[in-house]
Amino acid sequence: MKHLLLFLSLIVSLPSYALVSITTGTLPNGTVGVAYAATITASGGCTPYQWMITGTLPAGTTVTTQSKGLSLTLSGTPTTAGTYIFRATVTGCGKHQSRVSYMVVIQPGPFHVVDLSWNASTSQNVAGYNLYRGSDGMNWQRMNTGGLIASTLYSDSTASDGSRYYYAATAVNISGNESAKSAPIQVSIP
Repeated sequence: MKHLLLFLSLIVSLPSYALVSITTGTLPNGTVGVAYAATITASGGCTPYQWMITGTLPAGTTVTTQSKGLSLTLSGTPTTAGTYIFRATVTGCGKHQSRVSYMVVIQPGPFHVVDLSWNASTSQNVAGYNLYRGSDGMNWQRMNTGGLIASTLYSDSTASDGSRYYYAATAVNISGNESAKSAPIQVSIP
C-alpha cells in the first residue's frame, strides 16, 4: 500500500493598503537662529496618511502635513541648542503603521562653511543666480533670500555638524524667468 503525502502551504500576503512605510532615514542637524527645513516622506499603502510626532522637536520648529499627508515638514528657526529626539509615526488608510526615530542636534553656532562654485550660464540676459539647499535632493530651500547672486560663488556658513546637504543652482534672466536646477551635488559635513 502506497501512502500519499500531501503538503499544503498557505501564503498570506498583506493587501496593498497595509504597506505604508517612512522613507526618510535621517534628518539634518541645525543651528540656533538659522532657518531650518526638513521633510519626512512616506510611500506605499493608500492615502491620506495620518502623522503623529512623539518626543521633543527642536525649540522654535513646527510640523505641517503636506498634500494628502504624503509628507511631513519640520520647519522654523531653532531657538535653543541641544539634542532633540522624537519619533514620527505614519498610519495608512488601512491602519498599518510605520515608525522611525530621529535625532536632531541644534548647535549654538555654525562651525563649518561650504564654499560652492558653478559654471556661468551661457544664456543671454542672465541677471543672476539662485542657490538651493535640501536635505534629500528633492525638497529645496533657497539660500539667497536677499536677492540674486551676482557671481558664480557662494559660501554657506549655516551648515551644521553631522549633516548631509544637497545643493543646486539656477540662472535667472532679466525678465525673472528661472532655469531648471543644475544637477545636485551632495556635501557631508563632519
